[in-house]
Amino acid sequence: MKFFFVHKSAYIDKEVNIGNGTKIWHFCHVLGNSRIGDDCILGQNVAIGPDVTIGNRCKIQNNVSLYKGVTLEDEVFCAPSCVFTNVYNPRAFVERKNEFRQTLVKRGATIGANATIVCGVTIGSYAFIGAGAVVRKDVPDYALIVGVPARQIGWVCKCGTSLKKIRKSTASCSSCSAKYKLLKNDTIIREE
Repeated sequence: MKFFFVHKSAYIDKEVNIGNGTKIWHFCHVLGNSRIGDDCILGQNVAIGPDVTIGNRCKIQNNVSLYKGVTLEDEVFCAPSCVFTNVYNPRAFVERKNEFRQTLVKRGATIGANATIVCGVTIGSYAFIGAGAVVRKDVPDYALIVGVPARQIGWVCKCGTSLKKIRKSTASCSSCSAKYKLLKNDTIIREE
């Protein structure tokens, strides 16, 4: 038997799967055929779906909408009022539901407050999108992304701390001491 919390002001459509320990707060709406994993938190006024998949232990803060075509892997953080789209060139008078573009946010990524994720991109694992950024292209794992249009300004640790000192293609986190290696193709990997 599953145990989850849904505030009395929230509305959950039929054919929705909600995981154990998940909390859905005030004025949320979860549309049909959506899946929300275990131990997630949906803040006030969150809209999900239809047909959206959210992994385990995700935190979706107030005023976020995840539309059809958006997938969040485990442990993704969506800060207040961040924005996802699913049509690249919308018009009120042109029906484009057959043109929805898929957006994937990989494990552990953070999307900052008021950031906009233009549809059709992949946000890499543990990437950090700064507040207000407008992301129009794929983001590598562990990348630190800011600005309009968004650009990479560095790397972040799995714990979320900026990797400030990269020497001889290696970095160490000042917060948790994790070690990273910068590869020749401008990607970074965590050394276990």
